[in-house]
Amino acid sequence: MRRPRRPSLAHRLLLPAAVLGISSASGNAGQAPVAAGASPPADPHVDSTLEVVSIASMNRRVVYQTADHIEAPNWSRDGQYFLFNSGGRIYRLPAAGGRPQMVDTGAAQKCNNDHGISPDGKLLVISDQSEADNKSRIHLLPIAGGAPRKVTALAPSYWHGWSPDGQTLAYCAERGGNYDIYTISAQGGPERRLTSAPGLDDGPDYSPDGRYIYFNSLRSGLMQIWRMKPDGSGQEQVTSDDYNNWFAHPSPDGKWLVFLSYARDVKGHPANQDVMLRLMPAPGAGQGQIQGKIQVLAKLFGGQGTINVPSWSPDSQRVAFVSYRRVTP
Repeated sequence: MRRPRRPSLAHRLLLPAAVLGISSASGNAGQAPVAAGASPPADPHVDSTLEVVSIASMNRRVVYQTADHIEAPNWSRDGQYFLFNSGGRIYRLPAAGGRPQMVDTGAAQKCNNDHGISPDGKLLVISDQSEADNKSRIHLLPIAGGAPRKVTALAPSYWHGWSPDGQTLAYCAERGGNYDIYTISAQGGPERRLTSAPGLDDGPDYSPDGRYIYFNSLRSGLMQIWRMKPDGSGQEQVTSDDYNNWFAHPSPDGKWLVFLSYARDVKGHPANQDVMLRLMPAPGAGQGQIQGKIQVLAKLFGGQGTINVPSWSPDSQRVAFVSYRRVTP
């Protein structure tokens, strides 16, 4: 697990640049798997671009570009701003672009890229590594900032999803040497284990009707998208193709899934890879395997930090993500 970098004294706002054409996914054979929420230290020669892509036109728009390392945009419930993490802190950026402002997270100053916004827009959930063991724990705080309240006592725990009624958090956690999906009351208390397959289960996110939790699992050999009922029953595979598929996020209207795809020989979800954002119709009740065509929404240089957390626009028409670009020192 990496220790997040300290933020620079000020984010450098660069002029928007033309979106680069990205080649198809390439391999990274032999790299060790990357656990949930983990990422290697930021490459000082890679800059970051927060982009928005339309699912109808597939046109991409640059919102913010910086030489700092940023990750994992959340789109606010009212569509007015984004949240992202950088250097262990959370930042707020107007949806139209501008200069990010740091959110006060109190003593939680080692936030990783697993954060999000409550269904009613009033609370911020963060996964923070500020305790002495440097392991991630989930905290809640007011959306405008303030003192964090710890939800998960056990670590490491990495938040990924919030039930539509606001009562339950879903997350990936390592317990006894295995990474699985867990849920816990937003008020804290005992956690509930939902998966137990050998290998990594990660990235849980609720469907907007609360009937399913989507997640990615390595249990079939390649990382693929699965789903289950909120109590862990009825686990069924959704995608089955030649890519490693991560972090499925249902659209707010329940019609679509967007997810991140790596080449089949890439292990874990490392940074600095040629990857794709892909889009498919969300399967209906009783439909496990793919029922509609998967489309490539965007090709980009990225991976870890691109779309770890929910990032749909409230109207389900656009997706926010972070792409990266190598620059000459």
